[in-house]
Amino acid sequence: MAQPIPTPPTPPRPGDPVPSGGLDPTQVFGTPPPPPPQAQGQQTGGAQQDGGAMPPTDQGPPPPPPGVKATKEMGFDDEDLKILAEVGNYRFGSLTSVLTNDNIPVPAHPETKFDDQKFLTLLRGSISLTRDEKWRIIMAIPKLSQFQIDELQKILDEERHKFSDLSPKHLLQLQKLEQKHAEDWRDLQAISVQQSARGQEQDQAAEIRKQLGL
Repeated sequence: MAQPIPTPPTPPRPGDPVPSGGLDPTQVFGTPPPPPPQAQGQQTGGAQQDGGAMPPTDQGPPPPPPGVKATKEMGFDDEDLKILAEVGNYRFGSLTSVLTNDNIPVPAHPETKFDDQKFLTLLRGSISLTRDEKWRIIMAIPKLSQFQIDELQKILDEERHKFSDLSPKHLLQLQKLEQKHAEDWRDLQAISVQQSARGQEQDQAAEIRKQLGL
């Protein structure tokens, strides 16, 4: 009789305790990470999957900078012009770019060297990673190698450029996705503040017990 396949442990969620020394990198993703954008585009013929955030194949020119009027002479069609009028000055990245990295502490990482704030900025701008995956990546930083950190930053930077280069036809969908991910980042900030407050309360209680000899 075949042995039942053991159910993998549920990955921790924001606010859950993290082992000293960081989260094991194998716990970052609740499901296997999606294939790279290029591979996924080949598998799906360039179609965007339901709920997915991988860039589809797109032949049109990228949106002009805010304030620059798009025209058909620039290669835009009627649908592009209609959506550009609808989204106004929105461009991919404009919603997460106004957020901050405040209250998102990066664990100490003596074995690796990188710009913590740049890393967080790339992470918060990703619309391919879920809120919980972003938190788990941050918690796993102490156990990531320099190669893993560098590759992750490279992938996140490539993702940002790929979405920015999509034609205006995708701006409404990108706007909705980015709004959700901006809210998720604010959630992480709020959870971090709550955790910090709880930690301070516990420290104060421990100090009072110590003073009372309890």
